[in-house]
Amino acid sequence: MTGTAQPTFDLISPSSGQVIAQIPDQTVQDAQDAVERSVKAFGSWRTTSVYERSVLLRKFNDLMLRDVGEIARLIASEMGKPVTEAAGEVKYAASFLEWYAEEAKRIYGTVVPSQSVTKQLMVTHEPVGPVYAVTPWNFPAAMATRKVGPALAAGCTIILKAAEQSPLTALKMAELWTEAGGPADTFIVLTTSDPVPTTKVMMDDARIRKITFTGSTEVGRLLAAQAAPTLKRVSLELGGHAPYLIFDDADLDQAVADVIACKFRNAGQTCVCVNRVYVQRGIADEFTRKLSEAAAQLKVGDPLDAATQIGPLVDAQGLAKVKRHVTDALSKGATATTGGEAGEGLYFQPTVLSGVRAEMLIMQEETFGPVAPIIVFDTEEEAVKAANDTEFGLAAYLWTNNLSRAFRVSAALEYGIIGLNDPVPSTAQAPFGGVKQSGYGREGGLWGIQEYLTTKYLSMNVK
Repeated sequence: MTGTAQPTFDLISPSSGQVIAQIPDQTVQDAQDAVERSVKAFGSWRTTSVYERSVLLRKFNDLMLRDVGEIARLIASEMGKPVTEAAGEVKYAASFLEWYAEEAKRIYGTVVPSQSVTKQLMVTHEPVGPVYAVTPWNFPAAMATRKVGPALAAGCTIILKAAEQSPLTALKMAELWTEAGGPADTFIVLTTSDPVPTTKVMMDDARIRKITFTGSTEVGRLLAAQAAPTLKRVSLELGGHAPYLIFDDADLDQAVADVIACKFRNAGQTCVCVNRVYVQRGIADEFTRKLSEAAAQLKVGDPLDAATQIGPLVDAQGLAKVKRHVTDALSKGATATTGGEAGEGLYFQPTVLSGVRAEMLIMQEETFGPVAPIIVFDTEEEAVKAANDTEFGLAAYLWTNNLSRAFRVSAALEYGIIGLNDPVPSTAQAPFGGVKQSGYGREGGLWGIQEYLTTKYLSMNVK
């Protein structure tokens, strides 16, 4: 008897518009099978030595670094990130595997002083259980390892639902975990063109003990609600609307270079990239001129070309949002000092907008595109108030050489991540996550592995 062929969906390159792969379009039954496999694998994986987990994660890291070029080309092909930048992402992604290879051996317990000489009180930490992880397309390697690394290190099994726009990277990483010697079904990748029914399987099954999600605030709210009936552990890294405050004592050329690095990487399709640039009035004209000149020099092109700095938007929906934000701003009095128009296909010119005001759409929503709006401010208090005037609180940045101001403003900004004279603060050993509508929970560092551990208390009467 011949079985039914696995359905597939087309993976389309955002740069060429061509179909580059046929991806398994997994079903509800596939999701149910994945749960059974993950639950079964958890029974043995949780009992492995932390040293064994550490060795496997270290091998996983080494294989990622061995295949940097191949994985970078996959990222460039499937979601349009320039290949040179994508290679940097792969190394960043591998750093989480390296970090959690070590952190696995540091899941310490505690002996608690007892009120009685006949009792011994101990606290230990155990893996929370099988995990369901949902990652976005914009960092298909790093967003995965930020979840997979600590989950496996803690002794959890993990099912990763890869973004439909960028599944090849996730599938490649699952292959590398197997090559490293990772036990079967400890790391499973699900690919589907319609994540809603497969995700429902995970959310309804009480044996899936944790959900970790990176994506939009709207979807994060839905998943948090769906997790409530089975009381799953939840961590959410959601939308951002990052401000960058440039004070008049800034090193102007360095501040321009930092805003370029923060705003235009991945064509602005980064949850922590600056979305609002606040510049103090005394330097606003010169800063705008210099930023416009620098943005105009960015090379737009084929993401597989090593010289390309700006690739395409990931899909038509993303491009439409960028167009809508720019059109709205220009219609309300803003000026494009460079760019301002779409190119062929899914490309949009690197753009700087001056004369931007709070009522414009670009100030209300995350653009997720290569557009830098400049807003002029006069006082520190005014800048901080404007920066905090959003429901989001993921990342914020400031540039100042005044030490008192640096500490004062950093403390006043209502964000989970602050970059002080630093446009790229993310690193494997530090916590990553936000406040307000940007979610809760942290990834990275010792905080990241705590999301996958539960606490057990043992009281022993030894009389």
